[in-house]
Amino acid sequence: MSDTHVLIVGAGPTGLALGIDLARRGVPALVVERGESLFPGSRGKGMQPRTMEVFDDLGVLDAIHAAGGGYPVGMIWRDGERVGEHHMFEPAEPTEDAPYNAPWMVPQWRTQRILLERLEELGGKVSYGREVTGVTQDEDGVTAHFASGGPVRARYLVAADGGRSVVRRAVGVGMTGEDVDPLPSLVADVRITGLDRDNWHLFPQGEGTEELLAVCPLAGTEDFQLVARFAEGTEVDLSLDGIRQVVAARSHLAAEAVTEVRWASDFRPRAALADRFRVGRVFLAGDAAHVHSPAGGQGLNTSVQDAYNLGWKLGAVLGDGADAALLDTYEEERRPIAGQMLGLSTSVHRGETRRGGATRQLGIGYPGSALTTEARRAPGPVRAGDRAPDATVDGVRLFDAFRGPHWTLLALGVAAPEPPAAVRLVRGPAHATYGTGLFLVRPDGYVGWAGDTPAGLTGYLARFSRG
Repeated sequence: MSDTHVLIVGAGPTGLALGIDLARRGVPALVVERGESLFPGSRGKGMQPRTMEVFDDLGVLDAIHAAGGGYPVGMIWRDGERVGEHHMFEPAEPTEDAPYNAPWMVPQWRTQRILLERLEELGGKVSYGREVTGVTQDEDGVTAHFASGGPVRARYLVAADGGRSVVRRAVGVGMTGEDVDPLPSLVADVRITGLDRDNWHLFPQGEGTEELLAVCPLAGTEDFQLVARFAEGTEVDLSLDGIRQVVAARSHLAAEAVTEVRWASDFRPRAALADRFRVGRVFLAGDAAHVHSPAGGQGLNTSVQDAYNLGWKLGAVLGDGADAALLDTYEEERRPIAGQMLGLSTSVHRGETRRGGATRQLGIGYPGSALTTEARRAPGPVRAGDRAPDATVDGVRLFDAFRGPHWTLLALGVAAPEPPAAVRLVRGPAHATYGTGLFLVRPDGYVGWAGDTPAGLTGYLARFSRG
């Protein structure tokens, strides 16, 4: 029987991001994937600004930037004529504290390849053709059983195996949710002629119908993502001929304009939240823990941030000797956030909320977490529990200082002692973005502790290591 510290089930963005985070911390981990290769489609194509910050820290941002592009303006067509523009997102310009302040488009299959390359660069790997059939656990570890090949024993297991998670069912966790839209939908990656790549092409079907067709050029590729919604009870045809019929019926294009279907899937948008994110030594992350409507681009982004939250905590317990109770804070912090993001996705899907500030996920924080301590008498603009914004302090860019698996102590306008070796120190004057004080920034870029003086700092840090 194999042995590893962390077994990650599922090689989607969640599992790969977690694998990267653990690999850079020196935590032995194995990613297993039931398929014979990575997922081939574009499904989750939108990167929100907070996820871009995570990717900056994980060392893949340059590759993500090179592989994708910004979102095009929507172009509304009627009877073969362009009749107006539709802006999908509220505009936002980069600022010092939020340098990646607009969504970035990268097809999911390409994101996964980039994450895989980074994982392998760090010495990690994915084992393909490993379909989990059951999970058992005891006080010392967890064992995964597979349809073929021997079992794998690990100290912890993370289920990142999607909305139909086998692991979630194996540990008896239910999901509570609702159908966001009862109508069947089609999403496909296609090659198509007769449309420019400068616009997201929208083909309304007139009053009194809920059917639609949208064709979006996928940045960094020659493909378009096609999305179509159908009347209730329709059997969605995923074949080339079926997709050609939809395009010909709903646009001015001839059926033959669709030259190739590279991937296609049918779905009904749903919102659901797992009743628990942890059972013993098993954790749920990504779609295994929360299933979103694709509207608003929250699913993949929330999932990557699950991995980012859990990775440093597993690293602290397995590598630094932190008390295993630290792992309880994963569900405490992430489940409420996932619930909020589900509500946001559903609201965007129903046209009740625009894609704007909330969808960028920069305002997410953990002010009520057991890991959050605000010890200042008069907190300034950035408080414990908040995302740590970017800034330049005494010539040092903070995102450069944060990058890596360490903690960072910002001493702004106050004196600070030399911190432990595992903590990077940045000193400077009081700053307009942060205010004045000591700010201890967690490895996932949130302020864990803030104080006017160092009193309490050492005790706070002792929770995360042997000392």
